[in-house]
Amino acid sequence: MPLPIEEIKKLIKESIPDASIEIKDLMGDNNHYSAIIRSKIFNNLNKIEQHKLVYKSLKGKMGNELHALSITTETK
Repeated sequence: MPLPIEEIKKLIKESIPDASIEIKDLMGDNNHYSAIIRSKIFNNLNKIEQHKLVYKSLKGKMGNELHALSITTETK
């Protein structure tokens, strides 16, 4: 079952409360997304560490309910 955009945002916000999140459904199938996530928590972290935080916030749904997510992280 696909994961809706609002659920993805909710999961990320639970772990990264100050995040501003933009998500686009790339194929219109609720299964392939692109996300831009901005947060102060990313300050002083490299891109790999930033992305790990985002993937951790998805609580194991990546690769299961969430098929594909392209992530761009930015500091606030």
